[in-house]
Amino acid sequence: MQIGIIGLGRMGGNIARRLMQHGHQPVVFDRDRAAVAALARDGAASSGGLDELVGKLSPARTIWVMLPAGAITDDTIEALADRLQAGDVIIDGGNTFWRDDIRRAEMLRQRQLHYVDVGTSGGVWGLERGYCMMIGGEKEIVERLDPVFSALAPGPGGIARTPKRDGRDPRAERGYIHAGPNGAGHFVKMVHNGIEYGLMQAYAEGFDILKNAANPARPEREQFNLDIADIAEVWRRGSVISSWLLDLTASALAADPQLDDFTGVVEDSGEGRWTLLAAIEEAVPADVLSAALYARFRSRREHTFAEKLLSAMRKGFGGHVERGAGHP
Repeated sequence: MQIGIIGLGRMGGNIARRLMQHGHQPVVFDRDRAAVAALARDGAASSGGLDELVGKLSPARTIWVMLPAGAITDDTIEALADRLQAGDVIIDGGNTFWRDDIRRAEMLRQRQLHYVDVGTSGGVWGLERGYCMMIGGEKEIVERLDPVFSALAPGPGGIARTPKRDGRDPRAERGYIHAGPNGAGHFVKMVHNGIEYGLMQAYAEGFDILKNAANPARPEREQFNLDIADIAEVWRRGSVISSWLLDLTASALAADPQLDDFTGVVEDSGEGRWTLLAAIEEAVPADVLSAALYARFRSRREHTFAEKLLSAMRKGFGGHVERGAGHP
C-alpha cells in the first residue's frame, strides 16, 4: 500500500526501506534533501514538501510522522491536517508524550481525520531485525493498517512460543500489539523506555564493579584483574541475564575495552521522566527506574566507567551520539 513518511532520520529512513522490502510504496519527505535523494535511489517516491507528498498519495491517505517529540511533530501534524481529507490517517511513530496523543486525536477527530500513536522500538537495527510496536488508536483503523505494521514487525523469528498463549492475540507473538485507544501505544512505549533505563543502569554498574575489582585499596589477594569483555561474552551464552543490551555491551567492550571513545555523558530522551510522573500519579513505587534516571543526571557532572558503558549501549541500539564534554 501507499504510505507517506515524514522524517528520514535514524529510524524513519529504515522504516521506509523495510516497507519497500515488503512491497509497499512510500512517498517520503525530509528537510534534508540528501536523505530524500537516498531513499529515492532505493525506490521510494520523493517529495519536496507537504503539498507534494499529500498530492502523490491516493485517498484514503496514511502518513507516518517520524520526528522528534514536541513542537516539530505538533507543527507537522497541524500542517498535515490542513491538507488532508476526511478518512485520512496520521501516524506518529516518535517518542511522543501520551497525553499529547489524546489531545491530537481529539483535534483530528473534529476534522474527520484519524490518528494512530505507535510506540516504536528497534533503533538503528530495525531494518534488519524489525520493529517492536505498541499501537494506540481506533480498532478499525489499526486493523486497516495491519499490512504496514505486519511488514515492519520482526515476526516470530526463532523465539520459542510462550506456553498457554492459545486464543490470545497472535500479533503480540509477531512483535506488535494494539494496546488500546489513542495514547495507549505511547504510554506502553514510555514504560518500556523507563524499564530500559533500569536495565542499562544495572549492567553499567555491574561492569563497573568488575572493572574495579583490581582496586589497590583492596587486599592484594582479593584483587582480580578481570577481562570484562570476556565476561560480557560468556554471559551472553546461557546466562539468565542475557539480552540484546548485553549483546551490545559485549560488542562495545570487544571493540574498545576501556571505552576511550566515550566520555560518559548520558542524555535522557524524556520517557524516563514521564514514566516516573506516571508512577507518582498512580502511587506506584519505582525505586530502580528513578535511580537510573538520576544516574543520567549525575553523568553530566562526573563520569564513571558505568556512564561510558551506558553511552556505548545507547550508541549501539539507537545511534545516539554523546553531547557535551567536547561532543557537539
